[in-house]
Amino acid sequence: MKKYDAIIIGSGQAGTPLAFKMASEGKQVAFIEKEHFGGTCVNDGCTPTKAYVASARRMWDACHGEDLGVRIPEGVSVDLKKVKARKDALVKKSSDGIRKGLDDEKHITVFTGEARFTAEKTVSVNHNELQAEQIYINVGARALIPESLEHLDYLTNKSILQLGKLPEHLVIIGGSYVGLEFGQMFRRFGSKVTIVEKAPKIIGHEEDGISEQILAFLKDEGISFRLNSTCVLGVQNKDGSVTIRLDCDEGEPEITGSHVLIAVGRTPNTDTINPEAGGIKTDKRGFIIVDDYLETNIKGVYALGDCNGRGAFTHTAVNDFEIVAGNMFSGTSRKVTDRIPTYCLYTDPPLGRAGLTKAQAIEKGHKISEAKMPMEKVSRAGEKGETNGSMSVIVDSRTGKVLGASILGVGADEIISGILNIMYADVPYTVIRDSVIPHPTVSELIPTMLERLKEYQP
Repeated sequence: MKKYDAIIIGSGQAGTPLAFKMASEGKQVAFIEKEHFGGTCVNDGCTPTKAYVASARRMWDACHGEDLGVRIPEGVSVDLKKVKARKDALVKKSSDGIRKGLDDEKHITVFTGEARFTAEKTVSVNHNELQAEQIYINVGARALIPESLEHLDYLTNKSILQLGKLPEHLVIIGGSYVGLEFGQMFRRFGSKVTIVEKAPKIIGHEEDGISEQILAFLKDEGISFRLNSTCVLGVQNKDGSVTIRLDCDEGEPEITGSHVLIAVGRTPNTDTINPEAGGIKTDKRGFIIVDDYLETNIKGVYALGDCNGRGAFTHTAVNDFEIVAGNMFSGTSRKVTDRIPTYCLYTDPPLGRAGLTKAQAIEKGHKISEAKMPMEKVSRAGEKGETNGSMSVIVDSRTGKVLGASILGVGADEIISGILNIMYADVPYTVIRDSVIPHPTVSELIPTMLERLKEYQP
């Protein structure tokens, strides 16, 4: 039995900085990773997919030069092997950097293998039994595969990044973040793309107007959609293609593609660590139950990142680390409920979302005012030739505080931070409205939009 001050399971965006922070405080840390250092973000998520988004954008630019008076010879095409090689180099640089840092840190002992709880505060990895009074679980999540499709030769967000040849026809099951981002990427690369979604709209939790705008510009790029369509069965054909049988009111009951990407959601990797043996409680979906400070029902055992169900993004995982580290070493009392919900959808143009939607604000009893601005009214967007999307902000009519915002359009993934800063500062919307923003920018229309704030009338 080997004893440590702390055991960290998983090298994602919460586990890795926590290992280095604890080591810097003189703690002896056992750091366990079963596959690649850096977790989903570095290996299968943010870094590789945004590299692909950048390549897809270059393809879009090459095909739309004429719109801005730039003549580009016909015949432009994507070399997927080179796109993948560039992505692999970026991933390797990040992962190798983490590995080198770990090798240089004398207070961290790295174990490569799958960890499993064998008793309370006891973990087994590669026949080693480890114990610590503090254990941090950062095992992430993986693609959820429906039973009706699990027998197929399917792709996930992970395996699609290993393709060396473009799919002729990519069928995507699921019309939310992963499905839409990969759909636009591969359509721009040159694949035929069909997205199947069981709900009547894409991104089901989004406001109708936002979903409709995204659907419209993706259709304009040539992506086909089958909404209100449930996958009943998948058939693997002899030629390697896949046929999906649909329960639908409109359209053909079958669709056949050369490849199928399953993007219907994520499931936590907690089933791999045997949490029951450690006395750790999970909910019915497998997420580890934590309190506001990310501690499980077992004192000294914490769950961070995607596996705790309190956020499904890199930025929430990083914030989990900051909460734990701040409370442990800096005397703070930070909580999960302190953070404002925020995320981006990295279609092109992207969506940036902060705080509550209008429906959520009304449900919580807020009396609200709202302001809206279509991107086609934004001069900078017009000058760039990118006018898809819109901006909106909702404000509490009683306090003047910003409750939420959505920016869909060019630069939205960066612009949304300005709204978040005001929300965290807990100051009235007038601070933005009365500010002076550089011209010409997309952001400068936010103060102009807020001058037109109107009370919402149901």
